[in-house]
Amino acid sequence: MSVETIKWEDDKLKIIDQTRLPEELVYLDCRTPEEVAEAIKALRVRGAPAIGVAAAYGVVLGAERIDETIKLLAATRPTAVNLFWALQRMEKCARSQKGDGLKEALLKEAISIHEDDKEKCRKMGEYGASLIKDGDTILTHCNAGALATGGMGTALAPIYIAQAQGKSVKVFADETRPLLQGARLTTWELQQAGIDVTLICDNMAATVMKQGKINLVVVGADRIAKNGDVANKIGTYGLAVLAREHNIPFYVVAPTSTLDLSLEDGSQIPIEERSADEITCGFGKRTAPEGINVYSPAFDVTPHRFIKAIVTENGIIEPPFTQTL
Repeated sequence: MSVETIKWEDDKLKIIDQTRLPEELVYLDCRTPEEVAEAIKALRVRGAPAIGVAAAYGVVLGAERIDETIKLLAATRPTAVNLFWALQRMEKCARSQKGDGLKEALLKEAISIHEDDKEKCRKMGEYGASLIKDGDTILTHCNAGALATGGMGTALAPIYIAQAQGKSVKVFADETRPLLQGARLTTWELQQAGIDVTLICDNMAATVMKQGKINLVVVGADRIAKNGDVANKIGTYGLAVLAREHNIPFYVVAPTSTLDLSLEDGSQIPIEERSADEITCGFGKRTAPEGINVYSPAFDVTPHRFIKAIVTENGIIEPPFTQTL
């Protein structure tokens, strides 16, 4: 990626407004924690690692009212554990700071979180690339690339590294209903990087698997429980079931900050429910009757038994996850 998803510049946070992609590449300036919170809620910045990085900078912007700011940012997205991990680091930094220089100390910590994410992405990419053979075609879901992190991505990082290693790789990207993060973001990002990418509707995945077009499935994660159950964008669970049926390895790529070992299994992961308007009137066009009942969980949980391995910045983790995680 030739552009940065998140950057701190002139005492403000600048983020790519991902609701404007792929039509426009526009940076949004956030000068208050309220603006950062709105950006996270509205998915202007999204992806578990990127949310954590943005929230860290949001704490810097609210340095004069730490407790209120952390409470505000913690209420934005309940599923992505990276958010709470980053906020805990920022709160610990604030509590340890004595006297003047609080904002400077918080900024230093936020930059550390950002740089740490960049390095984790690179390491995940290197480990994950070892799972990709020359000529492989990879199916991915939602967006888990540079747009979703502070670095080159989670699930897309192995693809970038594999390409840099000279491997020929192709990607099938699910459009990812209802907000089309795959269609709007993943295809745009991969196209920018010169990677051969083909867009498919979510309900085409079974067919392309049956046709033998897919060698492996690689996805990101928003929270991983102690037993290896994984919460990720809605539709991931279905892909895992289909991959099992077609004997296709299913991999999850996520940093250790996504692990939540306080949860025994995926049934304890809080699942965010999104506004009905995102389905009934997505992108300004009504596609369902007024007043229709809508159920719209943003995430689903893939049971650990469907996952061949979890790739982190510390290496490739295989079952039994309760022991290896």
